[in-house]
Amino acid sequence: MKLLEKISVILGKYMAVIVLVVAALALFVPRSLIWINTSWINYLLMVVMFGMGLTLNLEDFRIVFTRPKDIIIGCIAQFTIMPLLAFLIGKVFGLEAGLLAGVILVGTCPGGTSSNVITYLSKGDVALSVGMTSVNTLLAPFLTPAITYLLLKTTVTVDPVSMFLSIIKVVIVPILLGFIINRFFGEYTRRITNVLPMISVIAITLIVASVVSHNSEKILSTGMIVFVVVILHNLCGYACGYLLGVVLKLPISKKKALSIEIGMQNSGLATSLAGTAFPDLAMATVPGAIFSVWHNISGAILANIFTRMSEKE
Repeated sequence: MKLLEKISVILGKYMAVIVLVVAALALFVPRSLIWINTSWINYLLMVVMFGMGLTLNLEDFRIVFTRPKDIIIGCIAQFTIMPLLAFLIGKVFGLEAGLLAGVILVGTCPGGTSSNVITYLSKGDVALSVGMTSVNTLLAPFLTPAITYLLLKTTVTVDPVSMFLSIIKVVIVPILLGFIINRFFGEYTRRITNVLPMISVIAITLIVASVVSHNSEKILSTGMIVFVVVILHNLCGYACGYLLGVVLKLPISKKKALSIEIGMQNSGLATSLAGTAFPDLAMATVPGAIFSVWHNISGAILANIFTRMSEKE
């Protein structure tokens, strides 16, 4: 077990590099990774969500009742800032229907589990980050399909019911199952908690490899525009989250958590949902895959910047 824990620490530390290398390999030598079937994506994401559930306990949800104002601010910001940024940036750059749908889907998804790790590394408010991720994930079955439909109904056909059911199956059920197991068998789950980052890194890397390798030709044909849009979306999310904290005069630890939680999305979920919501738009899966690669790189850089910031701005 100790060996696995050491491997898990190494993989977690170099996650950004690992995902980047695998994504580059999948993009330029797709045959090497095309064996990773796209039908695996949902199951891989379920594994990540189950792992998240195993780390949650009742104390993580206590913040919802003890600091409801912080959570409400985070929820409203999460489901307004990133969707609107996605829509505006996508329109400004004139993205075709598939890419626009994919970018907006990334924007309407809740924050990813990576945000909790990056917040911890940034010396931010981890309790707030975990609380926001948990609540936003529980709200996602309702808000993600609704917001996506509102923003895209005049552009492409959206199936909000299928999205709702998919989020329930892929996200909510695995998290609840993990939470229940942790609740009743906590002494056993705590023994494997340190190995979970390794499982998450492997699963996320396989998701990226699958999507990129199966769409390498289409990604290369779009040129740099989709990369620019994804990077702008992520960086603007970080900036808007931090500025919101400044406007509300929050302490710096909360500003960090808000910035990271808003800027980092559950892009694995967006990639998974793209196939369900937009079966006729193959390019809709591409922004989520690129976001998965990029936000791990930008998150690591941001954590380095944030850790150097003193408590006095």
